[in-house]
Amino acid sequence: MIVHSAENSLIAALPGSERLGTDLAERLGGRRQLVEMRRFPDGESYVRINGQLRDTPLVIVGPLDRPDEKLLPLLLLAATARELGATEVGLVAPYLAYLRQDRRFRPGEAVSAVHFARLLSDRFDWVVTIEPHLHRLRNLGDIYQVPARAVSAGRLIAAWIRANVQRPVIIGPDEESRQWVEPVAAAADAPFIVVRKCRVGDFHVEVSLPDLAAFRDRTPVVLDDIISTGGTVEQIVRMLVGAGFPAPASIAVHGIFAGDAYERIVNAGAKVIVTCNTIPHVSNAIDVTAHLAAAARAMLERTAEGWNERASPSAIAVEQ
Repeated sequence: MIVHSAENSLIAALPGSERLGTDLAERLGGRRQLVEMRRFPDGESYVRINGQLRDTPLVIVGPLDRPDEKLLPLLLLAATARELGATEVGLVAPYLAYLRQDRRFRPGEAVSAVHFARLLSDRFDWVVTIEPHLHRLRNLGDIYQVPARAVSAGRLIAAWIRANVQRPVIIGPDEESRQWVEPVAAAADAPFIVVRKCRVGDFHVEVSLPDLAAFRDRTPVVLDDIISTGGTVEQIVRMLVGAGFPAPASIAVHGIFAGDAYERIVNAGAKVIVTCNTIPHVSNAIDVTAHLAAAARAMLERTAEGWNERASPSAIAVEQ
């Protein structure tokens, strides 16, 4: 029986995630592993691990937003760790990319969720993330071929709402958000509603609010798992302010904030914009490090007998 120890682990942070790497190492009782990652003038990636890895598990930490520029250096880092003798290589990716395209909607489309998962499964022994943006997938095991654990931020978000918003009403920006909004509202002891949304392009959506007369004495909290372009949240905030509601709060687990999304939501009238610290940003106000550390510890201290089956991608991922 092989038993792994969190205290024996090394934690390597991707560029920009040094603080998360330090915090995770402290919670696990492991040690920081210095790595050097940069680009040559021709655009190729340089990767170096500065230290000894033999007979030691390595945990690589960092969100995978802007994944196309991060993926190849990440795979090179994982492959190098194995060459240098790491007993296993795990990935703690607070934000996990490429979950949008989980099936083939039009002939010839790449089912990128499956292919991305296979790339990571080939290089890592396990994956930990928080609130992955699952659409038609039941769980990460549908596409990941290694143990993949998804952590929830719901109770942390509910605690922030209870502490900072008086008489909230939780608003989901579309029907898909119900899976996050409903449990958070229950934990925050608040009512919730879901907005009707129609997407008309990658950057344009049309939204319509339901009847909000029963919530006139409450403060709106617009909640979703990801803010990317921010167009939906911006529209909802403007509509709520225009309807005479108090300045809304906007909360998301992951704040990508493409382009000027953050500024547009502020200018629309949001009183506060709050995200979890899954992607470094000025809006980070909810710390999920303890939850990620607990999941990483469980992965590191698992027994080989307990994790000897690899999941197979679900047929839903490639359905025409």
